[in-house]
Amino acid sequence: MARGRTRPARVEDVHEIAQAMPHVTVQPGTKQRPIYQVGGKSFVFFRNPRPDAFDPDTGERYDDVIVIWVADQGEKLAMVQDDSSPFFTTPHFDGHPSVLLRASRIGEITYDELAEVIQDAWLSRASARRREKWLAENLPD
Repeated sequence: MARGRTRPARVEDVHEIAQAMPHVTVQPGTKQRPIYQVGGKSFVFFRNPRPDAFDPDTGERYDDVIVIWVADQGEKLAMVQDDSSPFFTTPHFDGHPSVLLRASRIGEITYDELAEVIQDAWLSRASARRREKWLAENLPD
């Protein structure tokens, strides 16, 4: 689990935390934006600018969106319905078990919170055997 860091999260932490999870591979996405996978399933990736995620004032597409898987719609809704949360979604992701986070807003959460979200993303995509092993090794008794 997270290592007791309450400082603001940074983009570098996304890479560090995702790569620290077991059995992770990193695929070079479009424009070399990394895609973190476990067992061939993505759990975090850095998204290219798309028409569905844009600045409402300028219309400019966000170029710093990070996609993070979640366990289910309930978890997703809990994360995106809080207006103070930096997590969001777009209609393109309706029904998809993931949340979006702009790199420019990542400091609004702590390292510990980011670690929990990424670890949960990994858990949502890992095989049952890998998930059980990781939980047994990382959760307090």
